[in-house]
This record gives sequence, C-alpha cells and structure tokens, in this order.
Amino acid sequence: MNKTSAELRVRELHDLLDHHNHRYYVLDEPEISDTEYDRLLRELKTLEEKFPEFLTQNSPTQRVGAEPLDSFESVAHAVPMLSLDNAFGLDEVREFDQRVKRLLEMTEEIEYVVEPKIDGVAVELVYENGLFVLGSTRGDGLVGENITANSRTIKAIPMRLDRRQAPAPGRLDVRGEVYYTRDGFVKLNKEREASGEPTYANPRNTAAGSLRQLDSRITASRPLHIFVHSFGQAVGYDFGSHFEALDTFKKWGFRINPHIRLCDGIESVISACDQIIRLRERLEYEIDGAVIKINRLDLQAQAGARSRSPRWAVALKFEARQATTQIEDIKIQVGRTGALTPVAIMTPVKIDGVEISRATLHNQDEIDRKGVRIGDWVVIQRAGDVIPEVVKVIESKRTGNEKPYRVPGSCPVCASHVVRIEGEVVHRCQNVSCPAQLKEGTRHFASKGAMDIEGLGEKLVVQLVEKGLVKDVADFYTLTIEQLAGLDRMAEKSAQNIVGAIEASKQVEFARLLFAFGIRHVGEHVARVLANNFGTLDNLKNATVEQLMETHEIGPQVAESVFQFFGEEHNLQTIDRLLDYGVRVAEVEQVSEAGKFEGKTFVFTGSLELFSRDQAEQLLVRLGGRASSSVSRKTDYVVVGANAGSKARKAAELEIPVLTEQEFQSLIDS
Repeated sequence: MNKTSAELRVRELHDLLDHHNHRYYVLDEPEISDTEYDRLLRELKTLEEKFPEFLTQNSPTQRVGAEPLDSFESVAHAVPMLSLDNAFGLDEVREFDQRVKRLLEMTEEIEYVVEPKIDGVAVELVYENGLFVLGSTRGDGLVGENITANSRTIKAIPMRLDRRQAPAPGRLDVRGEVYYTRDGFVKLNKEREASGEPTYANPRNTAAGSLRQLDSRITASRPLHIFVHSFGQAVGYDFGSHFEALDTFKKWGFRINPHIRLCDGIESVISACDQIIRLRERLEYEIDGAVIKINRLDLQAQAGARSRSPRWAVALKFEARQATTQIEDIKIQVGRTGALTPVAIMTPVKIDGVEISRATLHNQDEIDRKGVRIGDWVVIQRAGDVIPEVVKVIESKRTGNEKPYRVPGSCPVCASHVVRIEGEVVHRCQNVSCPAQLKEGTRHFASKGAMDIEGLGEKLVVQLVEKGLVKDVADFYTLTIEQLAGLDRMAEKSAQNIVGAIEASKQVEFARLLFAFGIRHVGEHVARVLANNFGTLDNLKNATVEQLMETHEIGPQVAESVFQFFGEEHNLQTIDRLLDYGVRVAEVEQVSEAGKFEGKTFVFTGSLELFSRDQAEQLLVRLGGRASSSVSRKTDYVVVGANAGSKARKAAELEIPVLTEQEFQSLIDS
C-alpha cells in the first residue's frame, strides 16, 4: 500500500471505528461483533506503525492509555464550573421558583429542564474545530487537573464531533459527569478483594480514583461512563435554550441522560422530580438528587450568578443515605474463596426506609485505617444495592470503653489456620473443606476443567451439601445410587450415570486434580506448570517456598499460596481420603530440558482446532519448551487459533513471531 492509499484507509478506519464506538458506548446498539471491531482496530494500528505520520492523538488506537505521568498539570476553566445551591424537599423547590420569578419580574410559568443528578465526578471536555484537545476535572471550579490522557480512554467520549447534523463550533467546552455503574463497582471490588487489594468505598470514589490515575492504562481498564449535561462556552455556535443544547450535543455524538425532562411550570417540575425519585433504585448508576434549570439561556443570563453558584438552577437533594449508629460487635464472615471479612454488628438504624444492622469493614487494614473499635459511634452509608459500610468513626463520642479488634488467627467456621499472604490485605481460611466454602468449592472440584464429573451441576451440588451428603470433596466418592435417587428431580437412571461419572473421574491427570483443589492463584495453566515441574503429588506436597519459586512462571504469591495449602492439615486429610477412595493420579513424565524447543517460550491464544490447549502444552513440554499464559518480551512464539484477541495484538506490538496451528505443527515436524 502506498502513502496516498494508506492515508485514505486510515481516515476511513477512523470514521468506521468512531461510528462503532458511538453505536456501542453511547447508543448501546452495536452493529458488529467484538472480533470484527478488533480486526479493524488491528488494521489501523498496523497502518499507523507503517506510516507513523498518520498517527494522531485522537486516533481510536490511542484509547488504550499511554505511559504514566509524573503528576497532573493544572488547567484553568475558561468559564468557571459553578456549584449548585441545594433544595431539601419539594417545598424548597417551589420557593426556588418563586425566587426566580421575583428576580426576573415574571408572573407566567417558567419553562425548566429537570435532570437526574448523577453521583459521579464532574469533568470538562474541550473541543477545537471539532477535535478533542483537553479534559480536566472540576477542581475548585476555577482551576482543575489535566486528565486528557485518561479522558481519551473513556469510549463514550467522542474524539471528533459528528458534523453531519450540526456544524462544529470553533471551540466547545462541554461538561458532564463521569461515573461507575453499581454492577461495575461491585465487580471491581470483588476483583480487588480477590487479589488482596484494598476495596473502594462507593461508586463515586471508584470513578474519581480511576480518573486520577497517573497511569492512563489503568484508567483504560476501568469501565467508566459519562453523561454530558451542560457547556461552559460554544464559540461560533448559538443556542436558544438549554434543551436545544442537549439535543445538539446528542447530534455531535455525546451521551445524554434519557430521563431528562422539559417541564412547563413548577408543578410539572415537581412531577418530574417525583418520577426521578421513584426511578432511583432501578437505575444502573447512583443519583443523589435532581437538577432543575431554567431552560431559556437568555433568562439564565438575566438571572445571573453568585460568586459560586448560578441563580437560575438548583439541586433537589434526595434523602441522605448515611446515618449514625453504634457498633455493638464485630463478627467474621467467611466467603466462598475463604476470605475473612470483618462485619460490624450495629444498633439498627434506618436509611431510605431500610433497616440496617450490619456493615462491612472490608479487612484489617481498613479497620486500622479508620480506627474502628467495638463500641464506637460511626457514620454508615448505603449506596443502592451495595452492602452498607462504615464511613468514619465519631471520635468525640468515645468513652474509653471501646475495644480494638483484630482478625482471628483461626477460622470461626472450621477452626483451621488463617493466613495472610504477603502483598495481600485479605486473611484467608486455607481449609478446602471449610463449610463456608463448601458449595462453591465442591462445584469447582467437579467442573469440566477439574475432575470433570459429568452431571454434577450447581443445583445438584447445593442439594448434596445442604442434605449433608457431601461435607468435603472426598465425599463425592462415597455417594451411592440410592442416595442420589432420593434427591429432588433425580431419577434412578440419572443417579446411575452420575455414579458412573464419579467412578470414571478416579483416574485423573495430576494437573486436573491440582486445579480441582481451588488453590488460590492456581488456575489451569499454573496447575499444569506445577504438575510438569514436580511430577507427583508427593513431590509438590513436600516442596518448600524456595523450590516452588525456582519453577518457571511461579512467583512469590503462587508459591506461598501452594505452600500454605499443603501445610493445612485438613487439606492433607482430604487428599488422603481421596486416595483411600480410589482416586489415582497419573504421574507426569519428567522431561529433560534438552529438546527441539529447549529454552523456548510459547503462548497459545484463541480457539485451537488441531490440538486442545492441554495437548498443545503437553507436546511443547515434551520437546523441552515452556507454555506461558501471557505475552512478554521473553516470549519466543505466539500460536493463534480462531478469534485470537489481545495476545495476538501484543505479539504484533512486540514483534514476536506469530504462528498458525498449521505452522506450529510444521515447526514440530521439521
């Protein structure tokens, strides 16, 4: 491809990718699959690498984040980002209407716009001649922080204004609210808790923390959303009303909240506010009020502003989702992964009409950071469907009788040893048969990638545990046809099939059994690495942390987790029972390092057809090579199957040879 045709194709790809971003992230109406989108993005990236003069800051390829900054620069807002006065209750909204009418010397009804008040982070986005050039936080209203690189990672922010329905102004300072969804917040906190990282307090803090990352690649990994709601200036473009401006923003490609209402008079405003209040619990994001604005911009200008707030708008604040109560005790809740979570038991208090008597304290580090003690008076908050939590201690109410708290050294459910692995904040019970973990642990043990016991689905496992037929995973191998046939929705033929599947699972590969145990940080790939390196269960059981860390791809966290697992007596007893009941573990042939692929590291990605992933990795190991789960500069080859994604892209970025399955087979045969 020559330079001219490359430039044309780059522009075409920009338009295509911008269009599909808008369909997916703004309209929620995708037209193509993720695979096809990735193919277009990969094509653009390849062209930009070959013709770097066509790479621009607003290219769709630049939404993945850039190198970390040392600090954020300050940015002055051309028009101050004012805060809003609050109205507490609908009577105060009516008073606002009367005040505005007196100010404007009007007797007729005023047209207002009513919008949900998103509980997020205020930002300003600056466009020059239709191109995104600057993103900043609100700051103190006059000066904010430059978050341009992070703003580019938010897919719902257009990098270029769509000019097909409305021409772009010479300069546009558009304002909006960046937020996290409730589900996204819960998911992120579960991931952080699982990896031993401190959790976020609420969705708003999550959005703020994500936006203020010096490494924009972290921001790019967070599912941030935005609604645009106003503007500071629009040079070369005149709007007659606020509602007209919102409609034009939509034409330019911005995301506008669908629950915004145009209201003729204050009683219509009250009705719209009531509707938003009723919507509150059903929305996927947090709102803490409703914003009421005069619609006509000439009337806004006539009403003017105070030093920090406009006279033409007010925020109706909803009932607070915080309350004050006293911690009566702190109990431990053991999760399905063995994580010990301290929970505050409190004097019951109502928030939004819901009685709250328990709140999460997350982990010992959070207890220490907030200084929480048994007997403390505290402020708690509830955010939608998120578990209530302690916000802060009211130290002025202390009497001296409060008691400090420490997470116990043994599990309150099964009395097994509790450990906190270095680098993590979560304490964990290491007993694989702990009743608190049993349902999830047994389901995982029987799953396809583990012992692969066909017919032992989630509902059946729950029945087995609840009826006491399975108290640890070894009990699967004591089940009889009669016991199974006596369960709900279980015929005798099905019971026979399950007993047969249990019997068939007794002959198991070492890696599958290891994965079945559900050891922290040990997925299918790591299980195979450990099995290939240690060969037998006895070798692995007796390995030291140092010996584990000498294994390629095994770092300190995995090594410590494996060591702690085999150091727990309950786990050793379960293993002994499995062996007593006839489970036989196939030893892995120890392969000499010499071989065709000696010292070579391969990564397999996508859907393989000639081999299963396990077969490919075993074949590689027999030939002296290593299989890795991630692509790095130490990777020698990446083998791609159908629908290969980010690993194939990273290989191209690092200029690592990429092989098809056929080419991998040819390399073996050569």
